[in-house]
Amino acid sequence: MEQLHKPVLLKECIEGLNIKPEGIYLDGTLGRAGHSLEIVKRLSSGRLIAIDRDMTAIEESRKTLEPFMDRVTLVHGNFRDLKSILDGLNIDRVDGMLFDLGVSSPQLDDKERGFSYMADAPLDMRMDKGETLSAYEVVNGWDEQRLRKILFEYGEERYAARIAEAIVKRRQRKPIETTLELVEIIKSAMPAAALREKQHPAKRSFQAIRIAVNDELGSISDMLSDAVDRLRAGGRLAVISFHSLEDRLVKNAMQSGEKGCTCPKDFPVCVCGFKPKLKVITRKPITASEEEIRENPRARSAKLRIAERI
Repeated sequence: MEQLHKPVLLKECIEGLNIKPEGIYLDGTLGRAGHSLEIVKRLSSGRLIAIDRDMTAIEESRKTLEPFMDRVTLVHGNFRDLKSILDGLNIDRVDGMLFDLGVSSPQLDDKERGFSYMADAPLDMRMDKGETLSAYEVVNGWDEQRLRKILFEYGEERYAARIAEAIVKRRQRKPIETTLELVEIIKSAMPAAALREKQHPAKRSFQAIRIAVNDELGSISDMLSDAVDRLRAGGRLAVISFHSLEDRLVKNAMQSGEKGCTCPKDFPVCVCGFKPKLKVITRKPITASEEEIRENPRARSAKLRIAERI
């Protein structure tokens, strides 16, 4: 049975955005419109720009947002192209932006998408089905060193070398075609103690491959830089991340925007000229309550950070 999509940290996001009824807001990761719906409900003369790489998400969200479509612009695109998207809509500044960096429940539950290590499916993992690079190409085409690198850096997998070696050895006999084939290879490369851990043994590796397929970390870096520049003074930036690499990028970007100056600490005066652009609202990330985690276990690893343009 398909799990209903539940937007993570919904109340906290809406409160954090401090929505003005006449403002312009952007949801850079539309998903199934859970956050977007609550934003647009609070707009009167305002406008919501909602972006997603997944055309299925766009189509499904149109139904959810149908009563409010006079205030909504749906965009099939990548949030890394935020600047060009806003330029194309003749929007110079916005009053708030929200980005939920996780894979939505419908994507995970649609086994044909290949995101889940719990169901058998073709190796895919593309957020945008129009893209050519899929998990199949990564697993079967990338050399052992490159595989080891992404497993270690993107998945923080301590058995990255063993898993990469096992993947290359197995694919020499025949291509690895499905998610459960890959799961078995990953498990075969890990010691017995690791297989007894609470976390699924393939979780970190699947995370790493998904990030590589969709160039997620590069997209996040580009988005954060452009988002800060396109916020109006007093506008809020809210970002939900789901693993430490993402959260570190978000945290560092917000702290950098707050610090401004990039001069070495031993310089007596600032010569770079960079002024602070942000005020960090959340010194520590907001996490889900126990009640939300009981209702939606996927919220357990969510971290929300909020900053305000100054």
